Amino acid sequence: MTSQMETDEQSIVLPSSTTSGLTLSLHPLPILNISEHLTRLKLQTRSNSPFILGALLGTQNGREVEIVNTFELATEEGRDDLVDHDFLVSRRDQYKQVFPSLEFIGWYTVAPIPTSRHIALHEQFTGYCSTPLLLVLQPSMITSSSSDITGQTLPFKAYEPTIEIRDKKTRSVFVEAPYKVETGEAERIAVDWTAKGGGGSTSLESHLHAQRAAVKMLHERILVLVQYVTNVIAGQIPTDHTTLRSLSALIASLPASENKGFRDEFNTEYEDVQLTAFLSSLTKSTNILNDLVDKHLILTGGSREDRTLNPRRRGMGRQGTMPGDWAMHP
Repeated sequence: MTSQMETDEQSIVLPSSTTSGLTLSLHPLPILNISEHLTRLKLQTRSNSPFILGALLGTQNGREVEIVNTFELATEEGRDDLVDHDFLVSRRDQYKQVFPSLEFIGWYTVAPIPTSRHIALHEQFTGYCSTPLLLVLQPSMITSSSSDITGQTLPFKAYEPTIEIRDKKTRSVFVEAPYKVETGEAERIAVDWTAKGGGGSTSLESHLHAQRAAVKMLHERILVLVQYVTNVIAGQIPTDHTTLRSLSALIASLPASENKGFRDEFNTEYEDVQLTAFLSSLTKSTNILNDLVDKHLILTGGSREDRTLNPRRRGMGRQGTMPGDWAMHP
């Protein structure tokens, strides 16, 4: 009985040979929203696999669909399988006032693979959209042990509902829909700002982070090439002469870095940089010393003026009289 149930749950998604025919574009904002939703609930519930539910907003033109935004959904108290429709309608109308062009086009959740439970949830959204899409975040894909760094993909899968006829009976199933990530200029700037840690970092820090990421990527690519050559020499993989010729041409195009001319030029550039840094430090110290001397002159100048005025004050008697006037007024 258990094996039969597992077979039924696995058959909720049609095999990969079945094509959807849907052109789906996924924007970065839904990816960030769903990831943040999962991370926040993990911390709040202290669970590694919390149940999350949300709505997808976007546009649809025939078979072309764009997922632009998302918002979280609530369920009935104590029932994860029942959607709070009042909350859904309220939030949808609020977003509609701000983004009139966006429509409800589906929902999202977190699961390794869609099951019959998701079919029951899916049927609750058919009143808002004729064919609502399902976007599933699959955290298990993140921990994949694949060593191919170029083959890593986003841990998201999109599904389109369809009807399957089996044994003269119809049932609701899902078919996987391929998608592509599409970004506009504003989204690209926002994602870059988010990746750099917000507005707290300076332009220098952002530049250094970008340089570090570039160097890290170059290092990983070099390791892949070194591993390939090592495996070819050891006879573990067949020899591809085209690839080896490309590697040889790449190495030959690199500048020689160990000859005497390069070393002399490098030392000259290094000394120029050090001299520039020393002059900058010396100029800064001179500027500080100049400000200190100016302040000292202001203080000492005021003291000298007081000393030159004090004898004149001591020579006066009562205000408006000279010392000789005391003899005339006993």
